[in-house]
Amino acid sequence: MNIIEVKNLIKKYGQLTAVNDISFTVKKGEIFGLLGPNGAGKSTTISMLATLLAPDAGEALVNGFNVSGQRNSVRKSLGLVFQDSSLDDKLTAAENLYFHADLYHVDKGSFRERLPEVLKLVDLWDRRDNIVRTFSGGMKRRLEIARGLIHYPAVMFLDEPTIGLDPQTRFNIWEYILKLKQEKDMTIFMTTHYLNEAEYCDRIAIIDRGKIVALDSPANLKKLVGGDIITLMAANLEKLRQEIEAKLNLKVKIEDSKIKIEVADGDKFLPKLFHELEEKILSVELRKPTLDDVFLNLTGKKIREEDASAKELMRRHIAMRR
Repeated sequence: MNIIEVKNLIKKYGQLTAVNDISFTVKKGEIFGLLGPNGAGKSTTISMLATLLAPDAGEALVNGFNVSGQRNSVRKSLGLVFQDSSLDDKLTAAENLYFHADLYHVDKGSFRERLPEVLKLVDLWDRRDNIVRTFSGGMKRRLEIARGLIHYPAVMFLDEPTIGLDPQTRFNIWEYILKLKQEKDMTIFMTTHYLNEAEYCDRIAIIDRGKIVALDSPANLKKLVGGDIITLMAANLEKLRQEIEAKLNLKVKIEDSKIKIEVADGDKFLPKLFHELEEKILSVELRKPTLDDVFLNLTGKKIREEDASAKELMRRHIAMRR
């Protein structure tokens, strides 16, 4: 069963097409990731699905409701954790959740039952009466996740949920996200440009310059690369490249003053490499394909920072509408 259906969705900011005719579905109960660099269209996509932005063309359904014509029903169906904190740091943790529950018309009896449940899920029950300004960045992010759960949403949207956090805190946040999926069987739709985080997803849509260039499980996406990756350093890269191509009949790439080749079984291939070649090799590295390799293979470039991001244009657009 699909809980999100997107068909030919488009969003433009003047001459910039931030989201360019994308289509995909998200299954109930899965973790679905939108992976791409800053400015690729991730935040614009999630903002349209959350009814914060209106699409210029196309259609999107969330929990069976149309994001254009049934916005209130869509909003009741989702929880949303923004990139930037939107907590009131003058209130306590419990007061922040009460305010949010009131906006979603959660009655007081249901709120009293849900408050300990969601705060215990993110290990903040003992801090429920503490002022939020005393919380660390990781604690605030966990509280935002709890706030998004208080009305029992069908879908949780996480827009770069761990951005700006240190690696250990990012790891801890993901423990809570995976716990949420396991205990609540909740659909989680997330955006990220952290490649290690995308590994947690059941399926990933890779987006670049507003277009989805691939969609599959992390394991299947890595198969697109073609094999293990061997990186070589040598005194004369060009001579080594020519020798590899001539003797081993392999396609060679030169990146960052290093030679890269892809082979089916790197462990078995390395002895042959040293036996066949005469050019001196200074260093060798063997590793399995990563999602960064997939992105490079599909787009010809690595995950990168954009100069004028669609996210900034989106913020300006929202500010003008207020």
